[in-house]
Amino acid sequence: MLYDTLKGKRIAILATDGVERIELTDPRRALESQGAQTDLIAPKRGRIKTWEGPADQWGGSLDVDLSVADARAGDYHALLLPGGIMNQDLLRQDPGAVALVRAIVGAGKKVAAICHGLWLLIEVDAVRGRRVTSWPSLRTDLVNAGAWCVDDDVVVDGGLVTSRGPDDLPAFCARMVEAFASQPKPALVA
Repeated sequence: MLYDTLKGKRIAILATDGVERIELTDPRRALESQGAQTDLIAPKRGRIKTWEGPADQWGGSLDVDLSVADARAGDYHALLLPGGIMNQDLLRQDPGAVALVRAIVGAGKKVAAICHGLWLLIEVDAVRGRRVTSWPSLRTDLVNAGAWCVDDDVVVDGGLVTSRGPDDLPAFCARMVEAFASQPKPALVA
């Protein structure tokens, strides 16, 4: 059922090859079902390959809407960072992807990150002093980056929504939509 909770809001989804498919597609569907426009942004144009975690194999591919080089932080109301070990490891080494996340976080926009999606937030020093949750293997990284890491299905700390992984998608999607709905629409930038 389509609602209009997010009507008129544009959400950036940053991902690349190795993204955990369900951690991108389920939240994207939740955002679009509430009226949001979503843009899949990647370092390269064309398509990205997804990873199917439970099967431990490559999944299908997804069309990229914009390259990182063409994306502007000011055009977005919020950011979604899906997980996937390969996805996040590649993104945090890409200067353009890091700059985009830094600009969105720096502008005070809402961010939702699931599973390994928090690696990019560590990279831009956006977890220091924040209460978060994540996939278990990231918890030491988060603590070392100054976060207070807990083991909950979803945690909301101000404008940051975090979750552990695929099993928590229903709770993550609901809290993400709720948080993004409270974010004012971005001002148009000339």
